[in-house]
Amino acid sequence: MGRMRDKIVLITGASEGIGRATAELIAAEGGHVAIAARRAEPLEETRAAIAAAGGSVEAHRLDVSDLDAYAALIADVAGRHGRLDVLVNNAMSAAYKSIADLTIEDWRRDFAVNAEAVFVGTREAMKLMIPAGRGSIVNISSACGVRAMPGMASYSASKAALIHFSACAAIEGAPHGVRVNSIVPGQIATPATLHFQEMAPDAANAVTQAIPMRRSGEPAELARAVLFLASDESGYVNGVALPVDGGKTVQLYMPS
Repeated sequence: MGRMRDKIVLITGASEGIGRATAELIAAEGGHVAIAARRAEPLEETRAAIAAAGGSVEAHRLDVSDLDAYAALIADVAGRHGRLDVLVNNAMSAAYKSIADLTIEDWRRDFAVNAEAVFVGTREAMKLMIPAGRGSIVNISSACGVRAMPGMASYSASKAALIHFSACAAIEGAPHGVRVNSIVPGQIATPATLHFQEMAPDAANAVTQAIPMRRSGEPAELARAVLFLASDESGYVNGVALPVDGGKTVQLYMPS
C-alpha cells in the first residue's frame, strides 16, 4: 500500500476496463486520480466506486479527440493540484472493418484518439513535468501495434504509431527526469473485447487460441503493469514497450 501516495494522476478512458482497473488500483495505493471518459454514466459509476472505497478521485467528461479540450483538462488538473505526476493515455478507438470497407472517417477517428490525442496529452504533460524535473507517462498501445491482424488496419497502424512516438518522447524526457513508456496489451477481458467477440466470434476464438496461455488477460493484470511504470519503483525504466499479453507477441506461429 502507498506506492502512489500523494501522486496526482490523470487517466483517460477511465470509465471501464483497463482504465477503471488502473484508476481503482492507483487510488488504493494512495494516489489522487483524475479520471476522464466520454460517457457520463459509467464515468460517474467509476468515480463513486473509488470514492466509496476511500480513494481520492475527481471525474471529467472528455472526448480526447477534442484536442483543445484535452490540453485544457491537463492544465486544469495540474493548476488546481500544483503539478501532474503521472499521465496514463488509455482512451482508444477501433474500427473493426476490412480495408475494403474502411472509410477515411474510420481511419481518422482511430488516429485522432489513438495517436493524435496521445501526442497532445504527452506534449502537454511534458511541458509541466520537464520544469518540475520528474514525471511518468504511460501510453496504452496494443499487440495489434506490433503484430498484424486482419480487420483492424486503422487501429493497428495508430497503435504502432503510439509505440514509436512514446519511444521518441522517452528519449527527449529522460535528461529532465521524465519517463515515457508504453504497454502492449494482448487480448484483455474488457467491454471492447466482448464487443469484438460478439461481432466476430470465430476470429475472437482464433485470437484466444493463439495466445500461449490460452486465455484473455484481466484488466487488473494490466493495471498492475501500469502501476509499476507509473510508480517510482520503475525509476530506471524508460522507453520500453512492455507486452502484457500471455506471450502472444513473441509467438511466431499459430498453433494447430
